[in-house]
Amino acid sequence: MDKYGLIGYPLGHSFSKAYFTEKFVHEGIDARYDNYEIEDAKMLLEIVCKNPELRGLNCTIPHKQAIIPLLDSISEEARKIGAVNVIRISRSKEGKPQLEGYNSDVVGFRESIKPLLSKKHRKALVLGTGGASKAICFALTQLGLEWKYVSRSKKADSYTYDELTPAIIDQYKVIVNCSPVGMFPHTDEAPQLPYEAIGPDHLLYDLIYNPAETLFLQRGREQGAITKNGQEMLELQALESWRIWNKK
Repeated sequence: MDKYGLIGYPLGHSFSKAYFTEKFVHEGIDARYDNYEIEDAKMLLEIVCKNPELRGLNCTIPHKQAIIPLLDSISEEARKIGAVNVIRISRSKEGKPQLEGYNSDVVGFRESIKPLLSKKHRKALVLGTGGASKAICFALTQLGLEWKYVSRSKKADSYTYDELTPAIIDQYKVIVNCSPVGMFPHTDEAPQLPYEAIGPDHLLYDLIYNPAETLFLQRGREQGAITKNGQEMLELQALESWRIWNKK
């Protein structure tokens, strides 16, 4: 039986196992999907060696960048992004694994936000600077939007949360939360923004899908903004993972 799985830490919030398990049952695919909760990305190689049936892995926080040196190759797109969230595993006749890295976050985010964009959505604030945010910025560039990071600490060419004013919020009509702030079980938290400056022309997108409506999205909705969570992005990203694992 072929095996697939997810590496990351922690994995209590994971969508992938339930999604792929249901897919395998529904489509009659003889395979299973397991979670591999690892604190250290270097444990990836141990998992691959101990599970010779593994054909592919998804990778989530905090390992999307740390696993890159452990791979035999990565796609050009993943290299440009600087983050990997899909690993395709093939093996030689002798059983030696070959690990190829890809990024499916770009497709998932781009295709899920595209229908919501209009001419007024020209500039975006990206909250958080981790592995997921890099893919989101790559997709925003593909969609023709300017973007700027927002971080807790001062970095070159980015805002800190303390620097965000109503005037800045008015300029950036798209706000994407790539940080874990507001994720279950910390559902009473939200990124520190001047929410009173958000209006009907704004689009707020949260990569978090548990809860379905974070406090970030709730506050945006109460100001009249268009809001969307990360559920569809995850589903599209999962489909892209399956395509990568099974391509000829």
